Amino acid sequence: MAGKIIFWIVSFGCAALFYSIGVFAEKYEKPMWFWSGKEIKPSQITDIPAYNKANGRMWKAYSLWYLGAGIAEGWNEIAALVIMVSSFAIGFPILVCTYKKIFDKYKVQ
Repeated sequence: MAGKIIFWIVSFGCAALFYSIGVFAEKYEKPMWFWSGKEIKPSQITDIPAYNKANGRMWKAYSLWYLGAGIAEGWNEIAALVIMVSSFAIGFPILVCTYKKIFDKYKVQ
């Protein structure tokens, strides 16, 4: 049972963290950066509110991997572990590619 509780804390904690990043991104006045720390200048983005909204949706969608893993832990530990590992192995590369598409869509040409 202790293992389940730890898994739930980790998965729901990650889900809450990434969802919160999404909420923050949507409300941020300047262009939201990706977590690499590279600052995006306002002069680089054509429509900052739309860019931040897309960025926020991306983070909220990424949080669903972790929410799903936490929910799956309640009925099948193996499925939960597969979802959690997939969130890193598959979800993170998708996150990076999605951010690149968002940045390319809204960057000044």
